[in-house]
Formats: sequence, C-alpha cells, structure tokens
Amino acid sequence: MSGHSKWHNIQGKKSVADKKRGKIFSKLIREITIAAKQGGGDPEMNPRLRLAIDKAKEANMPSDNIKKAILRGTGELEGEKFEEVVYEGYGPGGVALYVEVTTDNKNRTSSEMRKIFSEHGGSIGETGCVSWMFEKKGEIKVDPGTLSDDEVLLIAADAGAEDVKRDGEDFYVYTSPVDLFKIKTKLEENGIKIIYSEFTMIPKNSVKVEGEKAEQLLKLINDLDDHDDVQKVYANFEISDEEMERIALSLK
Repeated sequence: MSGHSKWHNIQGKKSVADKKRGKIFSKLIREITIAAKQGGGDPEMNPRLRLAIDKAKEANMPSDNIKKAILRGTGELEGEKFEEVVYEGYGPGGVALYVEVTTDNKNRTSSEMRKIFSEHGGSIGETGCVSWMFEKKGEIKVDPGTLSDDEVLLIAADAGAEDVKRDGEDFYVYTSPVDLFKIKTKLEENGIKIIYSEFTMIPKNSVKVEGEKAEQLLKLINDLDDHDDVQKVYANFEISDEEMERIALSLK
C-alpha cells in the first residue's frame, strides 16, 4: 500500500474530535454537488455520485442534505457554484503531491495552497508536472473474516480485480475505476465485508523520506487535508510505519 494511504489510515484512527463533523459534511456536500453537476443526479448512472452518497451515508449525513446537494449540482436548486481544481507540486524530499480541490473562489484557494506548500518547504508546479506519476484506480479495503488470503485472492480475481495486497492486518483490492462497484458487489456476494471503497490515485513509484523531511512532509499533507477546499491529497512517499505513528502523535 502506498505511503499516503497508510498516512490517511493512521490519521483516520485519531479521535472524532480531531475533525469536526461540520467540516466533513462540507467536503462531502461539495463532492456530491460536483459529481451531480458533471454526471447527472441519478447515482445508478453516475458512479462518482453513487460513491459520494455512500460516503455521506457512512458519515450519517441527513438524507435531506444529500438531496439538496444533488439538486444544487443539477441546477434545480440555487446555491454556491463550485469548480474543481487540481494543484500539482513537490514537497520535502522531492515527493510528488497531487491535490484535488473544490472551490467557489479559485483565486483565494490558489493563494492559500501556495502559502501552505511554501510554509512546509514545498512548491506548486505547472499542470501535469506530477500527474503522470499516478494512476487512477478503484480501492476496496476488505475484512476477509475467516477466509484465507488465497481464498480472497481467488474471489477477487474471479470478480475481475487487477490486484490484491495485504499490509499487516489490512487487505486491499484494486480495480479499474469503471469496475469498482461491480467488483465490490461480487465481493459482498461472496461474504467479504467491505470496510470502504473509493477512487484513488496510485503512485507508479515512491520516494523514501525520513527524519526531519518526513515530519515536514506529513505536516504539509496534514495542513492540506485540513483545508476546507481540499478533497483529497495524493503523494508518492514511503515512510516507516513507526515514524508515521510518531509524527501523527505530534500533530494531535
């Protein structure tokens, strides 16, 4: 599993108080709105919207909030006008960063992104400078239960998965983006519990960082993640689990 995925897992284990529910809801609403704007308001015909709705329900977002976000996206209800922006750049140690943003004020967000990068020893580059280092995939974290690794691998392969990886106690199935929901359904039909499923960007190669640069890099990613406009941050670093745990504690 890539370093940025491990970092988000570690961060996800922190207490709920670390991330206010309002901020989580705000980011989910933006994603639902953009998904509906780009692909229509029917989740059965719009995989991105379907995934966004699933995540909103997992976060216990009221159904009325979800419905209003969809209607704003399709233009049936007045509301803020959001646009998607991607910022690409480099962090400490030459680590590539790919940041997905949803904003109602591109100029303001651009200025704030540059400030965050700069404060932590990073820099924003030109469009396309790091995107070629990543591949878009579907990622499904599963709980195999009583099934063996070989059994999970066989079920995933039969379902059409591209790869299966175990990282300690965590088990991940990787798919092409278009096959994510099909494979998720087949895994569930075979008794495999789904922890989460999402679209992700997998780095083609990684950069090992440690010590001061590792701490500086993770603080940069943490501040980007915490920004209201940032939806997702991807990076191609590798840092030891022990060091990530240590740095996570220092950020609490």
